[in-house]
Amino acid sequence: MLVARASTAKRLARSFATVVDSKASGIKVAAIDNGQPTTAVTFLVKAGSRYEPGPGVAHALKNFAFKSTANRSTLGTVRESDLYGGVLSTSLSREYLAFTSEFLRGDESFFTSVLTSVLTTPKFLPHEYTEYVLPVVHDEAAVASRSPGTIAVEAAHALAFRTGLGASLFAGPHTPVSLESVKSFAKEAFTSGNVAVVGTGIDSTRLAELVDKALADAALPTSSPITAAPSKYFGGSTRIDSHEGPQTIFIGFGTTTPSPVFPVLCAHIAPTQSLKWPSAPRPSAAVTSVHLPYSDALLTGVLVQGADARSVTEAAKAVVEKLKKPLNPDELKTAVARAKFAVAAATEGRDGLVEAIGGKIFSNANASIESTLAALDKVDGTAISKAVSELTAATPTYVAVGDVKTLPYADEIGL
Repeated sequence: MLVARASTAKRLARSFATVVDSKASGIKVAAIDNGQPTTAVTFLVKAGSRYEPGPGVAHALKNFAFKSTANRSTLGTVRESDLYGGVLSTSLSREYLAFTSEFLRGDESFFTSVLTSVLTTPKFLPHEYTEYVLPVVHDEAAVASRSPGTIAVEAAHALAFRTGLGASLFAGPHTPVSLESVKSFAKEAFTSGNVAVVGTGIDSTRLAELVDKALADAALPTSSPITAAPSKYFGGSTRIDSHEGPQTIFIGFGTTTPSPVFPVLCAHIAPTQSLKWPSAPRPSAAVTSVHLPYSDALLTGVLVQGADARSVTEAAKAVVEKLKKPLNPDELKTAVARAKFAVAAATEGRDGLVEAIGGKIFSNANASIESTLAALDKVDGTAISKAVSELTAATPTYVAVGDVKTLPYADEIGL
């Protein structure tokens, strides 16, 4: 038991990254090394959809990753990465565009060079845009348009924030994106002030040295970080007719003053199952928490999905009733524990770690898991009651996707 506790304490002590500034380039670098046999490096760029000059530009730029650069052709990048056994990927959020490489220890020099060339010497060839980028953009947008959950969350952002964070992650079918707009956005975003590097399975000092070395021949331009108008929460309601997938309702609230109270509240109204295969019959409608923190705002709520409108309506009513009902001490204790576990478990994976560090590395905030868990421990019943009162006094964000003739309106579930 003592050995187990000592091991746990050691893991917690090193569970968050050390942040350093690369000496030559000035780019912030954060890395954590827990002794795993593989390494991952992510170049995080402030080029999410909230910063894009027009709809779909960030989505198109994401899919231009790992195409031809001054150093390698698209085919060359893929073949060389295959020879090393590495994996290249990209992801887009509303605030960040992430370029990631995963590989065996010892190959970090090559893959850091690949990632830096994506930012410093992209060619943006017209034929690659037409043949490789646009088809993937259209396919990803089409898949998203057939997912009721994705439709609901996208619509919720548009209602909650309108512009900025309200911009969609996907290019629309009726808003063509030009190659010139993508190149212009890349030129604005791919500068030293907008880039941070996050690594796992590698020491931060070593990673900073590799970044400086890779940027020695083709440095990123120096400029002020890209900015967007401060977020403002509005809220609202919309109904979207859809014949794809389950009946879906999103119930959410937004704020521009994020607090540790919200993940605790979210863990209370939509808790995860304690048993993977519970013996009791499962409810006919699934309730999933949605907690999306951003640098200057937060959207939190639940996604209710089921096969029919009746079960979804009943589950949605139960969620609203639970939200408005004060927590007793045992419920508060359970919700705090669930929120702490969710935060700690998320940082065990690479994606969760990058997400947790991303916003904090740009703002120079404390990126330790201990500070996050300590803030959750301080949440009490008074803070929960105040937060619920403020949220319910504001306009909720309500989205219904599916058979809009039978799905309830916001006031019919108690909002």
